[in-house]
Amino acid sequence: TEFMSPVWSKDGKTLYFQVDRHGSTFVYSISLDGTGLNAIIGEGGAVGSFCFDKQYQKMAYYYANIKDPCQVCVLDMETGTTKQLTELNKAVLQNIDLGDIEEVWYKSPSGMDLQGWILKPPGFDPEKKYPSILEIHGGPQVQYGNFFMHEFYYLASKGYVVYFTNPRGGRGYGETHTRAIWNNWGGADYDDLMAWTDFVAQKPYIDQERMGVTGGSYGGYMTVWIIGHTHRFKAAVAQRVVSNFISMWGSSDFNWIFQDEIAENKPPFENLEKYWQQSPISYIGNAQTPTLIIHSENDFRCPIEQGEQVFVALKYQGVETEMVRFPDEPHGLSRSGRTDRRIVRLGHISGWFDKHM
Repeated sequence: TEFMSPVWSKDGKTLYFQVDRHGSTFVYSISLDGTGLNAIIGEGGAVGSFCFDKQYQKMAYYYANIKDPCQVCVLDMETGTTKQLTELNKAVLQNIDLGDIEEVWYKSPSGMDLQGWILKPPGFDPEKKYPSILEIHGGPQVQYGNFFMHEFYYLASKGYVVYFTNPRGGRGYGETHTRAIWNNWGGADYDDLMAWTDFVAQKPYIDQERMGVTGGSYGGYMTVWIIGHTHRFKAAVAQRVVSNFISMWGSSDFNWIFQDEIAENKPPFENLEKYWQQSPISYIGNAQTPTLIIHSENDFRCPIEQGEQVFVALKYQGVETEMVRFPDEPHGLSRSGRTDRRIVRLGHISGWFDKHM
């Protein structure tokens, strides 16, 4: 997703800015009069922060792709040629089989074209049947795609097919795609995720009896929503979840954002039904899927009470569950937490899936 504010050219006649599109993050330029919209760099990967030299003749930028975490590159603005300055992680990555990734397009239930990726384990054997894990992104206004996701490779190394997609509600496919779930979280997005699961399940190498699901933040929301709406998954790992919009309104640092997206910009006491209808906890009575809850105690975006409600409800119903709490960690544990805790987190995720799948 975008990392920084737009940047003006030296003469003030051109604006440079990041754009998410079809799983990649580009730098685009546009003239002051609104003409000349062009993609400068970014095809097939993700451009992070960028900056210009004093004369605005060169642009330095971070660049990552699906098999490379990050490099520093320089673009010559006059010739359009790019030079990679670093070879970070080369000594490690050149000796590792990360597994093959297949990009596919499929149809949503509404007939829209949707994009997804299937990561196969190292040493993949097409004659075998593999357990699989559906990964669901956070946000929801972000995208998966051409970016290195260490968690996916870790799970693939354990023998899982890992598959991920950009359902409606995310970004990278236009405003209609993004706004499709406004005031109806769990609607079009759930339909798209189930269509994606159906698509992958038909692959001859997928064991349909050993399919798991996980995600964090909005992905945690959808994981809890899914276990309340279907029993098709053998196991689930719900991370930094959103479960109850009513209580979250009074405890999250993002309450006003969610208020706008789910309840026509009204607080719970003015539109209680809308909040409850879109809260996964309202459907938790249907859950049967063994579910691990992972949450950080210093998560101010999705406060830990959101995870506690799911854990208590599953315990009450006799559904197999555990809750792992990380002290001192924020919402972004998976990418910015203390290293040892990030490793422990990965171990809990794979351990839960290993146990049940």
